[in-house]
Amino acid sequence: MDRERFSGCLIGQCLGDALGYPVEGLPPEHCRRYVEETLRGPAGPTVGRGRFPFGQYSDDSQLARELLQSYEACARFDPEDYARRIAAIFAEDRIVGRGLATARAAHRLAQGVPWQEAGTPSPAAGNGSAMRAGPVGLLFHDDLARLEQVADEQGRITHLDPRCSAGAAVIARAVALALAPETVDAGQWSEHLSSSARPFAPEFAADVMRLPEWVGLTPASAVEEIRRCGRPDAKHEWPGISPFVVPSVLWSLYAFLRTPEDYWETMCTAIEVGGDVDTTAAMAGAISGARVGLQRLPLDLASQLTDQGTWGHEELVGLAHRCHYSKHEVGVLGTARP
Repeated sequence: MDRERFSGCLIGQCLGDALGYPVEGLPPEHCRRYVEETLRGPAGPTVGRGRFPFGQYSDDSQLARELLQSYEACARFDPEDYARRIAAIFAEDRIVGRGLATARAAHRLAQGVPWQEAGTPSPAAGNGSAMRAGPVGLLFHDDLARLEQVADEQGRITHLDPRCSAGAAVIARAVALALAPETVDAGQWSEHLSSSARPFAPEFAADVMRLPEWVGLTPASAVEEIRRCGRPDAKHEWPGISPFVVPSVLWSLYAFLRTPEDYWETMCTAIEVGGDVDTTAAMAGAISGARVGLQRLPLDLASQLTDQGTWGHEELVGLAHRCHYSKHEVGVLGTARP
């Protein structure tokens, strides 16, 4: 598998995150205007958020990057090492845009709680475990059982609700499917993705099976269906798509499946409906980047990626390429160093 798809996945996620971060949590009308006037405008995106310049990505991509760093260091997925990294990035106040459930789990980890017990329990079911699961699809795309196991394990470090494990497995599986050369078919994808969600959350899996139906709808119509998934009677405290794992994962998939060969349009769809749009764009961006590869991303914008002055475009690409080499050339997938 081409290493450009590895780096495309990571850069696609970080850039999607950076594109959505300036309007995270804002209402649909504001995000639609941002898409039409800024993302599709002649000047393109230039404005950041608060003290952060354009190009800053948030916790979604910071924690996905940490997962790849852990894999590189251990030559396998080691949940204890990854848990230490999650604890450290919070304790050292390097995290940007922290999620509440993840922050609570990170605090427990820092206090010495084992990773298997530190996760925030149900009914908390945010998208913190799914938003960072893209690299799992890269690293285990050729081993479905291991992909689903690692998606679950990395998710349970911070989130114990089974719907969160289902969301992580679905995003990881979507990245794995995006790497395949076959034409993207929404019906086939929904069957594969639903099968990865079903062991954790059967109702979530049933919602995934509705993706082909929704892909035929306009975003304005589809969002009204998707935003209610998982808790149809609940009041929506967030405009647009909330951080609840079920609708945010489904919206990311909808955005990708609408335009599977067009990264930029996928990002516009992910963001235009408002709400937790840095996360929806990050997840959709990981899938789209894995599909189209690094060279089909807007590299002029990707070159501006930063994490508070560190981990920019070149460093991220280097990390992705080293992980690709570790998996495909050295052949250490799933094994420990002697």
